[in-house]
Amino acid sequence: MAFAIERPDTAFPLTHTRGKKRQRQEEKNHLAFIRELPCIICGEMPVHAAHIRYGDMRHGKRETGMGEKPSDCWTVPLAPRFHTDGPEAQHQGAERAFWVRHGIDPCEVATKLWAVSGDHDAARMILRAVRDRQTGMEVGR
Repeated sequence: MAFAIERPDTAFPLTHTRGKKRQRQEEKNHLAFIRELPCIICGEMPVHAAHIRYGDMRHGKRETGMGEKPSDCWTVPLAPRFHTDGPEAQHQGAERAFWVRHGIDPCEVATKLWAVSGDHDAARMILRAVRDRQTGMEVGR
């Protein structure tokens, strides 16, 4: 008797579809909402809607392939100096190391912001809690 494991249609594929980009979820209203919030790190404005590129299966976020942009639900507000402009910005090196250095789980924050998209008060509370944890972490160093 042969043993077979059934895989639901929603399971991740076992093989990589080379050269084929996966469809991304675009949500212009959410990006506009993110750009109206203070920076997740410093609380300053204006900000960019910074897409998180690395994968984290704890949050259901897959790795983004070459030439792909993550879905818009995977964004957090970052001041330009932390997103693209500074020498140690998110996109200037190893992205995961950038977030570890700042003591932030960006996928967790992006998920929470996506859940409250459009509610500025709730989003500011989420971001304030992140910055408070970060400040507490820096004080304890």
